[in-house]
Amino acid sequence: MMMMGCDVNHQRVKGNGIWMHVAEKGSGPLVLLLHGFPETWFSWHRQIDFLAAHGYHAVAPDLRGFGDTDAPLSPSSYTWFHIIADLISILDHFSVQKAYVVGTDWGAVAAWYLSLLRPDRVEGIVALTVPFAPRFTNVKPLESMKQMFGDDFYICQFQEAGRAERALSRYDCATVMKKFLLINKAEMLIAPPGTEIIDYLETPSVTPPWITEEEIQVFADKFQESGFTGGFNYYRALNLNWELLAPWQGSKIGVPAKLIVGDKDMGFKSGGTKEYIQSSTFKTLVPDHEIVLLDAHHFIHLERAHQVSQEILSFILKLS
Repeated sequence: MMMMGCDVNHQRVKGNGIWMHVAEKGSGPLVLLLHGFPETWFSWHRQIDFLAAHGYHAVAPDLRGFGDTDAPLSPSSYTWFHIIADLISILDHFSVQKAYVVGTDWGAVAAWYLSLLRPDRVEGIVALTVPFAPRFTNVKPLESMKQMFGDDFYICQFQEAGRAERALSRYDCATVMKKFLLINKAEMLIAPPGTEIIDYLETPSVTPPWITEEEIQVFADKFQESGFTGGFNYYRALNLNWELLAPWQGSKIGVPAKLIVGDKDMGFKSGGTKEYIQSSTFKTLVPDHEIVLLDAHHFIHLERAHQVSQEILSFILKLS
């Protein structure tokens, strides 16, 4: 048993045709915690302890493709319909009709789409780093990204099956995790021509005070077992998801939402996020929302763990 999170209960949940690993603690209203890339349930271990101590049932799955949850090989198994069905299976497993949903990065996107597709199962959501985005009708997301940022934008580099996996395999997993988790670039993540993103990212010589070497190793050990293909498949399903979500063009989020963003996150200023979340478009798509800006980079639930926990709790208390 790992040193941290050792009083967390671990379950295997069968649902939607796959086995999912779920970490959970506490009793009370259910709070579903959804991680991003490259992470596992363990990203939330501080929030799990905090929420359980405040009378909530914290439930943090390894999402499809990550950690100890099954990882189908094909990107076509990573549509939002698959992932939302996985999450509904978890709520059904715990016999819960409605949950508070918290997500970061891809987990935030999952929280938005769970709210869009099944608002009857969601009390409200807290989305970290990623706002709900409109679906552009005239151009597929990958084409749009290539036009704006070029072929060496990290999402474009992640498209080709095996390419990013090979690049990452030149490093040990702890180094890979440091390069991603400790990223401190404020601009969009674009590698110089002829350079792989993982080579472009720096390896900090000193670990910041908000994460320990032991915690980094927990992630590294898990990705050493699972590999990264499951995580990359979320990026590789972007265009497919765009096609499948066409019927929801212009649909609004009908549940209360809190968006928490780090003002030093990649692209917050240079990529247009700052302008977008202040725009009438975002207000129209997410009518009932509040925005919290934190002095942080991308992994704000780690870097500002206690502050994020407090923001989650205050949001839940406001709704209950």
